[in-house]
Amino acid sequence: MLTPDLSGRTVLVTGSAKGIGRELLLATAEAGASVAVHYHTSADEARATAEEAAERGAPATTTVRGNVTEPDAVDAMFDAVEKELGPVDVLVNNVGAFAPDHWEEIDFETWNTVMDTNFNGTYLCSKRALPAMREQGWGRIVNVGYAGSEKALVYPKNFPYLVAKTGVLMFTRMLARDTQNDGITVNAVSPYVVENSDEFPDDAPRGRWAAFEDLQQVLLFFLDEGSEYISGENIEVDGGWIPERL
Repeated sequence: MLTPDLSGRTVLVTGSAKGIGRELLLATAEAGASVAVHYHTSADEARATAEEAAERGAPATTTVRGNVTEPDAVDAMFDAVEKELGPVDVLVNNVGAFAPDHWEEIDFETWNTVMDTNFNGTYLCSKRALPAMREQGWGRIVNVGYAGSEKALVYPKNFPYLVAKTGVLMFTRMLARDTQNDGITVNAVSPYVVENSDEFPDDAPRGRWAAFEDLQQVLLFFLDEGSEYISGENIEVDGGWIPERL
């Protein structure tokens, strides 16, 4: 696996107490970064992840709680990270709720939660991270998307998630354009179904689902110094998945 040198860098991964976020954060810890484990309700898991990160090489760790859909909470979250570890050099926007039901069966509260966590949370955290990145002339933002968004799917089920993740990809490219002269790159990694998913469709490409290591590889590629000219890109981690209907 590619292992960039992230020593001296501070990494914040939203929703990193468990799941995909945890594995992405641990990969940066192994690369020598100081890491902030973000959580909303999973305090015990966040502490365990921070301990694991330290064991894997992170020189400093902290845990930080916050709701990424609330501007004041996002400000407080970044303030806490900056106080403990310094400015955020690498932001991974991973938080995102999921609603697999038919769109007519989803109530408005659930719809808003999916849109808020996936899209608005990415917007708020990125906006808060940018001033320090611009000031130091270096920064990396990696957004977690979804492979179906790039394929323009319009399935009635899971519709708000698809809409939100499509917005994340548009935001990724807009922000890459807006920061192209600031020493900042903005990219996305978009899986189909990952090994920790609750539901597994019948069309697994290559006979398996995406492993955490598959996602870690892409993240580390984006963070490597040799990738500094790559921005506004989206790498799908889906094994070549092509849906039957577009």
